[in-house]
Amino acid sequence: MPTVLAAFEGAEPFASPPGPGIFGFGSDADDSPTMVLQDRDDAPAGDKVLHGSYGISGYGGFSHNITFDQNPGNWSAYKGIRFWWYGQNTAPLPPGSGKRIFFEIKDGGANAEASELWNTSFTDDWQGWHLVEIPFSDLAYRGDYQPVGGIDQILNLTQMWGYAFTMPVGTPGEFAIDQIEVYGKADPALKASVVTDAGVYPVKEGGTAAVEVSVATTGSTPLEEPVTVEYRSGTGTAGADDYNPVSGAFTFPAGTPSGTSHTVQVVTRKDRSAEAAETIPVELTVTGAKPPATQPVVVVNAHDLPYLNAKLPVKTRVDDLLSRMSLAEKVGQMTQAERNAVRTKSDIATYALGSLLSGGGSVPAPNTPASWAAMIDSFQLNAQATRLQIPLIYGVDAVHGHNNVIGATILPHNIAIGATRDPDLSRRTGEVAATEVRATGIPWDFAPCVCVVRDDRWGRSYEGFGEDPALVKAMATVITGMQGKADGSQLKQNNHVLASAKHYVGDGGTTYGSSTTGSYTIDQGVTEVTQQQLEAIHLDPFKTSVDLGVGTVMPSYSSVDIIGDDKGPVKMHGNAELINGVLKNRMGFDGFVISDWQAIDQLPGDYASDIRTSINAGLDMIMVPTRYQEFTQGLTTEVTEGRVAQTRVDDAVRRILEQKFKLGLFEKPYADTSKLAEVGGAKHRAVGREAAAKSQVLLKNDGNVLPLKSSAKVYVAGSNANDLGNQLGGWSISWQGGSGTTTTGTTILDGIQQNVPTATFSQDASAPLEGHDVGVVVVGERPYAEGIGDVGNGHDLLLSDADKAAVAKVCAAMKCAVLVVSGRPQVVADQLGEIDALVASWLPGTEGAGVADVLFGKQPFSGRLPVTWPKAETQQPINVGDASYDPQYPYGWGLTTQAAARKKLLDAKTALLRKGLLDPNVLIAAISIDVALHVKDWSGPQATTALAALTAAGKALQRSRVDGFAEDDAVVAAARWIAQDEIGQNLDASVSKLTADAEHLALTGDLSGAIAKLAAAYKLK
Repeated sequence: MPTVLAAFEGAEPFASPPGPGIFGFGSDADDSPTMVLQDRDDAPAGDKVLHGSYGISGYGGFSHNITFDQNPGNWSAYKGIRFWWYGQNTAPLPPGSGKRIFFEIKDGGANAEASELWNTSFTDDWQGWHLVEIPFSDLAYRGDYQPVGGIDQILNLTQMWGYAFTMPVGTPGEFAIDQIEVYGKADPALKASVVTDAGVYPVKEGGTAAVEVSVATTGSTPLEEPVTVEYRSGTGTAGADDYNPVSGAFTFPAGTPSGTSHTVQVVTRKDRSAEAAETIPVELTVTGAKPPATQPVVVVNAHDLPYLNAKLPVKTRVDDLLSRMSLAEKVGQMTQAERNAVRTKSDIATYALGSLLSGGGSVPAPNTPASWAAMIDSFQLNAQATRLQIPLIYGVDAVHGHNNVIGATILPHNIAIGATRDPDLSRRTGEVAATEVRATGIPWDFAPCVCVVRDDRWGRSYEGFGEDPALVKAMATVITGMQGKADGSQLKQNNHVLASAKHYVGDGGTTYGSSTTGSYTIDQGVTEVTQQQLEAIHLDPFKTSVDLGVGTVMPSYSSVDIIGDDKGPVKMHGNAELINGVLKNRMGFDGFVISDWQAIDQLPGDYASDIRTSINAGLDMIMVPTRYQEFTQGLTTEVTEGRVAQTRVDDAVRRILEQKFKLGLFEKPYADTSKLAEVGGAKHRAVGREAAAKSQVLLKNDGNVLPLKSSAKVYVAGSNANDLGNQLGGWSISWQGGSGTTTTGTTILDGIQQNVPTATFSQDASAPLEGHDVGVVVVGERPYAEGIGDVGNGHDLLLSDADKAAVAKVCAAMKCAVLVVSGRPQVVADQLGEIDALVASWLPGTEGAGVADVLFGKQPFSGRLPVTWPKAETQQPINVGDASYDPQYPYGWGLTTQAAARKKLLDAKTALLRKGLLDPNVLIAAISIDVALHVKDWSGPQATTALAALTAAGKALQRSRVDGFAEDDAVVAAARWIAQDEIGQNLDASVSKLTADAEHLALTGDLSGAIAKLAAAYKLK
């Protein structure tokens, strides 16, 4: 008899973990469904049902913990779980075409929220009540998330805590459910299964495929009953002359150890003619155990065709391959699905999918580099079952290192890299990320974000390098680090990946309050600009990215509204004028355009219209990410009915194939694991530590509190002092990130205690304050990502009350340095007077020891503000170049020491002389630098002499052809030090505007103009 788990008549309470009961969950507050017990005359059982409504932007659903940590249920005697579901469709839909609902159960572990999740999905294809039955044999180990990282990956069913439903994202909806129960008699196949060592077996023509068939049992116990396997070669695309047919049977007797295997061999024959791949299914009929999820298939590899010849030019190979492709194969190449959305791996071949991705937090189990490589290889293996054996291009959001992988080097976020003002370091961070990503078998990174951050209320602010397009362009060297040479000739190397410039265009410039996505306030909103502003601010960094050879471009969710053109807002995913017209035609972008996650669904009209509009606008590949079946059918229809031209499809596929050939995927589709040990290795972490140190921006340093002495008695407080997850920010292990020890690394406290082992730590400053020389209070934000982090969506730019209290306590008791760990500026005006030293620490990544390196003077402070630091949240948006500009600290502000500025200038002179002794401008610059260096004290009365010499050096460098960013920056940095030393904390609107404008001019190459602005600021004080 079935056992009822929930009748929804009032016995099951609404609750919050850790208490047992029903509760909603979601990526933010409004993503959690609203639920009630509803009286209904048509209730399948009893009088009430559970009714819910939802509108989900990130993820959301509801969970029922039948019990939390006491007396778990034993469901092992049952066949499965079933429930009544009320279909919301006005008419029945074809099976598999309705909204997809994910269902999971909580198996084993310490309690309901520390269990192991097993899930499946069903589609809401009905109208009215329908009984959904889910055999336990249909459930699979959930690969994208496990509360405690997984336990034993065995569905035992003997210690069950509850279940959960995850609702569809996007269109608001409602649900009704009733009478959840376990039913039926346990299937013996639940305890034993037959598996093959692979799903696809590629062999060269004339070779022999060995299909290893094994038996596996729950708990790895010996078989209780015999298992018989019958096999035979089925009918595929291979002809009768291509292989020797096989058939037979074998039995695993009772008592056979789990893991015992038997090999079925399939011998292929040579016919010595060039041809595409051919398939030979191996049909397995299993008695006494669960059969393999998909039947294995032997593939005789494609061979001797021109596109397979690596010696031919890429264009020739593309032309040959494209000429052989059917429309279905071309459409498949334009389709990118999320790995968890693929219902069976055989669908990769069935739909000829061109790409898969891992969304944020979509990870294998266990989440290790080796598991990633094995997972990617399994997907690539299934792509080999296609006729032309076109490899997949797998993509991942590695936006600051391989940030989904536990143990990887997670670098500072881009806003911190912008603070370093070091293009070479930016390039090297790209190399680190690319090496670690490629080592796990992934050839494509959805990074970098070259947006220009114009409003810090945006939840993606930290993904950009800064508010000045000139700074973004300078830091775009990360693309070279990721891809190598601009011609793509180094992409096949195992330390490079395909990059993505995102989000095109206007991302970062959306107007506050213009978003219509869920509760977002600014993300995915409307960028309202003149044509000139669009060109100068937002388009310019993309032109630089194209010049650097970026392989892919991702449009923004947002819309662009060009003031004065009377067209109104146009969604970027349907903006043909900016994608086809500007990006591809005017800029000459020859890579391919990839959509953002499910972004075409936001276009006006139905899904067919979304497909038509986006493809005709110039998108080449669509991140569906779950609707791959519907998308492939839809695009096929649009082409066959003439609404999308065949030439547009051919152009898209050509662009995709060119990048796959450049990446060397046809020759090496599988992971090159030779650098797997470098993932999270010391060499890469050293780069992360350097980046963390150079990104620290010293905003205030009254009384020279910093650097700290290692002999000092240090008191450490604040919410972000000892929280690795907080200092990583969003897009770290999971999409939204998370507080706590989510991966391996050093916190800022760890770094401090490496210098002062006896340092006192008290997060809330409740430990005794007496007897300490100096306090370090580390405050700031908790992780968030995308519009979930928008100000006004549960966030602001203020410190928390707890952080303010910690600052007040420590700074009242001793000299103090306050570090703000955040993805954007935090307003500190109300406490700035009591703070002796203030540091913008941004989001430094896993290497918190790098922060301590500058705190203790092992490296000088050298970072400069990548965005303007406001006095109040109401000043947003505030940016360099504004007519009215009176911030707390201006763009480009960042204190250092005179010694550090002098050393930087001396190094610049040495580099210049090494580069171009024959250039008279270099000699003039070197002599002028010498004059500045011979001024003994730049803070004294001779400062004007030094400024004059630096002006001459700047003018000479502008005429020179051998100067580089570092040399130019060193000359302006010396002038900046002189001005900032004179200004101190006496900033006003006039001085702030001069220094910010100087920073912008320096980045555009106008060195003399920049120094003149700094000299003017110096004279004002």
